[in-house]
Amino acid sequence: MTSGVAPSNRSAAVAASNCAVAHCEPTISVIIPTKNRSADLQETIRTLLAQTRKIDELIVIDQSKTESFLKSGSLPLKYIYDPRITGASQARNEGMKHATGDVWLFLDDDVILEPDFVEKLLASYAPGVTGVSGIITNYHAPHVAQRAWTVTFQRGPFRDTRQKIYYEAQKLAGSPPIRVRQFGAGLMSFRADAIRGLRFDENLRGLSFAEDIDFCARLPRNSVLVITPQARLVHKKSIEARNPVHWLDLHAQGTNYMRQRHWHHGVGNDLCFAWLNVGYALAALLSAARRMSSEPWKAWKRGAQRGLALGKGAQA
Repeated sequence: MTSGVAPSNRSAAVAASNCAVAHCEPTISVIIPTKNRSADLQETIRTLLAQTRKIDELIVIDQSKTESFLKSGSLPLKYIYDPRITGASQARNEGMKHATGDVWLFLDDDVILEPDFVEKLLASYAPGVTGVSGIITNYHAPHVAQRAWTVTFQRGPFRDTRQKIYYEAQKLAGSPPIRVRQFGAGLMSFRADAIRGLRFDENLRGLSFAEDIDFCARLPRNSVLVITPQARLVHKKSIEARNPVHWLDLHAQGTNYMRQRHWHHGVGNDLCFAWLNVGYALAALLSAARRMSSEPWKAWKRGAQRGLALGKGAQA
């Protein structure tokens, strides 16, 4: 493993103390896991270099087959190369070990930030706010049938309120922060003191689906999370190193994992989960009929079984 040298804990504590006395702006560490996307990553770094508010520390955790040669310009870079790392969750945990800022910002390696992204993000840290996420501007609202399915079958804790905010990114431009229950991993930030003892679930490997929802669910009960529509970026969704699986597989994995680990108590959660599975069955049957294949049904079952196993593993 190749790594830079992180400042000592004592030095970081002294710096934080001096900042508190001087009432200075919080420092920010940016943590980016990457794998086999050197060109996309370099473009993301270029947009970090162009920020109106410079970041204080860039930490790149590289799981690629070969080391990347990054041009970080004036950004203080900690480059950690370790191809033994398996998945974004483990990579983010490794990055957190090296972060020294007051705020930790997690980014995907294929995002393009608007020039004032970091400035707007930090400005949204009002007293009492635990975490702030930006908004993705290039998501498009799904077709009517998919929206109807979501509204009908996703209820209670299984309703993902983030997506509607992303779909309305243009309309919400300039709006004040919006309180949410959970963030997307590719553009979320937290006060370092609030998450220093937390870790992403390393059992969620590969795409690590639902690791962001799980991480937010394990924050202290009184945590306040907001999305600020003024901190904006484009998510390219690079095709490099992505696994093109059926949406029912990933969706069922995430919901069954969260059900097993967090949402398994109470009649209300039981009913919401049962109703969601009615929706899955309907979607699988319609997709199977359209494709003349049983694969959508099998994808749902695979994802559900994997999510259940992962959730049980996390509780063990």
